[in-house]
Amino acid sequence: MKNNLKFLYLLILLWPWIQNVHAQTVLTLDKSLEIARDKSPDILKSTYNLEGNRKQLEAQQAALRSKFSLSITPLQFNRTRSFNNFFSTWNTSEETSTFGTFRISQPIKFTDGTITLVNRFAYQDSFSEFQDVTNTSYSNNLYIQLDQPVFTYNRTKLQLQELELNLENSQLSHAMQLLNLEKNVTQNFYTVYQNQNSLQIAREEFSNQQISYDITKNKVEAGLLAKEELYQAELNLATSRSTVQNQEVALENAKDAFKRIIGLSLFEDITVLANIALNPVEIDLNKAIDHGLEKRMELRQREISIEKSQFDLIRTNAQNEFKGNISVSMGLIGDNERWRDVYESPTKNPSVAVTFDIPLWDWGEKKARMAASRANMEVSKIDLGDQRNDIIITIRQVYRSLSNLETQIEIARQNVKNAELTYDINLERYRNGDLTSMDLNLFQNQLSEKKSALSNALINYKLELLNLKIQTLWDFEIQQPVLEETSDQ
Repeated sequence: MKNNLKFLYLLILLWPWIQNVHAQTVLTLDKSLEIARDKSPDILKSTYNLEGNRKQLEAQQAALRSKFSLSITPLQFNRTRSFNNFFSTWNTSEETSTFGTFRISQPIKFTDGTITLVNRFAYQDSFSEFQDVTNTSYSNNLYIQLDQPVFTYNRTKLQLQELELNLENSQLSHAMQLLNLEKNVTQNFYTVYQNQNSLQIAREEFSNQQISYDITKNKVEAGLLAKEELYQAELNLATSRSTVQNQEVALENAKDAFKRIIGLSLFEDITVLANIALNPVEIDLNKAIDHGLEKRMELRQREISIEKSQFDLIRTNAQNEFKGNISVSMGLIGDNERWRDVYESPTKNPSVAVTFDIPLWDWGEKKARMAASRANMEVSKIDLGDQRNDIIITIRQVYRSLSNLETQIEIARQNVKNAELTYDINLERYRNGDLTSMDLNLFQNQLSEKKSALSNALINYKLELLNLKIQTLWDFEIQQPVLEETSDQ
């Protein structure tokens, strides 16, 4: 019974720690990327921006369809008093009316014109004091009208093309944001892993320092070493303990930054599980460059920028331009005291109007604006060429870095083996009294540095391989293009 109470008491004390361990979320790189694609603030903003551009294009396409509208005025009453110069008398008149207008308007995409069908039905009751006459009548005006701009550019078509380019640009930006997210998540994932690894190395070093301290303490107590050796061992142990605490702080800070990027709650406890084993990948440099130049989305964005500069050139050229408008309408209007007989004797009401805007002198404004627009277009073309060169240079740099890292990893592995053997040999020498604690501490530090260097080299290889994937849009690990993956998300 007493033992059971002790166990229960111990369980109550350890329960918060047990809960914390149980609630800890283990994240792999793939799982982290999956969470980030759903919850990352940057991706959410990019998704909303993409949706906004898509809806703007849908709205413009809907605006090219027929518009139906109906306006109704149930009651309109006017009373006026005016002077009739011909009869030299004042006259009071009253008018009460009710009318409604039904309109169908259809934009014409290929000509930038508009064709409209209008029907206006009205009832009117009027009274004039001059001749004491009251008139009641119904009227209906039905006509079709065409308005067509001439000698100018097609504004409807240009606006639609611009919105299509905006949508394409936002799709490219969204795909690039997904790639950047993969890069940022991977970098921060491995930063957390590096800090976990550094903490583990620091704890191993602390454990070794504890062993060294115990050996030194036993030898000092046995009178085999001077007491100063114990002081140095205590200092080494305290320094090692401080290193462990510093690594714990660095790990927690790295976790917070990582959780923010992928969109996890800052209060969720996580640990990462990484596979940093080296799997050398064969890379064809020429294929990497060709695929990057063909598929890199930044190049298409530069081309879109040039196309939009051409649109600006068209708009600039349209300032102070000679242009005109043709308006033609044809219809029937009828009126009668009875609404059924409105078209008993209809009247045709054709209408034609041709207008021109003729600029006379603009003091060179249009010429200067055209020159500025052409200069901007040339800048965009130069940027496109520079972007191509940057892509080639960057791919070459990553390729060289990967080759170099493979060599560095092999060297780092050999260094770790040598450092482990050296530490084991010198630990035995220390036990035998042939080495001071300060010398042993140097070998311990060397072992920790070599382990960290190997881990960092392996992670750097993984990151550079991902960088090559982003730069070329080709995954050399699985020999598949990346563009289809990003465009489907």
